[in-house]
Amino acid sequence: MDLGIAGKRALVCASSKGLGRGCADALAAAGVDLVLNARGAEALEATAEELRRAHGVTVTTVAADITSEEGRAKVLEAAESPDILVNNAGGPPPGFWPDWDREDFIKALDANMLAPIALMKALLPAMIDREWGRVVNITSASVKSPVAQLGLSNSARAGLTGYVAGTARQVAPHGVIINNLLPGLHQTDRATSLVEITAEREGISTDQAASNRNDAIPVGRIGTTEEFGATCAFMCSVYVGYMVGQNILLDGGAFNATL
Repeated sequence: MDLGIAGKRALVCASSKGLGRGCADALAAAGVDLVLNARGAEALEATAEELRRAHGVTVTTVAADITSEEGRAKVLEAAESPDILVNNAGGPPPGFWPDWDREDFIKALDANMLAPIALMKALLPAMIDREWGRVVNITSASVKSPVAQLGLSNSARAGLTGYVAGTARQVAPHGVIINNLLPGLHQTDRATSLVEITAEREGISTDQAASNRNDAIPVGRIGTTEEFGATCAFMCSVYVGYMVGQNILLDGGAFNATL
């Protein structure tokens, strides 16, 4: 399927591995030139070179902390004026409610709510001027179905969701489409970390904890980064002009609801 975005330029945050890389790979396969960002330069450069060889697109890298003002300034300078923005940042560590203080919530909000908002505020005006733009915010299935040990993430990403609900409808008349993509469990470092925490808490092996987790998902497994990336790329395509401010859940059916 031709997504109609070949030759566009995309900024993909936290894209050296995991879900961000999955999105970058799918966009590159659709002919999109990339600006990739991550904290670690080595892994970022390795990913960029693999994508260049695989898809023949231009890939620019910026090693920086996207959650800091200095890091965002570096990324925005390199990105110039992209047509597509994929907001992504690692979530705060899991924990237990008595352990979280005000400073923990401030850090979570900075990383998973205020940073993506700052990037949207910086890039939306040019998209509006061009009368075309796509923004996909990678949030979490915990927005719809909160995970107890991810209370910091639940809170920050729900705040971003509220911001997008209004902003998406304000920019839609200008051809700029903003939606959120909510991952359930996928093959990422974070999923591994959650299994290890569960195993330790319940006194079972990590294999048993992973098996128990998979049994709770209707498809019997966790998702792949390729599946996630393909969904993200479609949400950046020419075919989503009538999808505005939506929260697309990709969790294998784990969240059981009709709405």
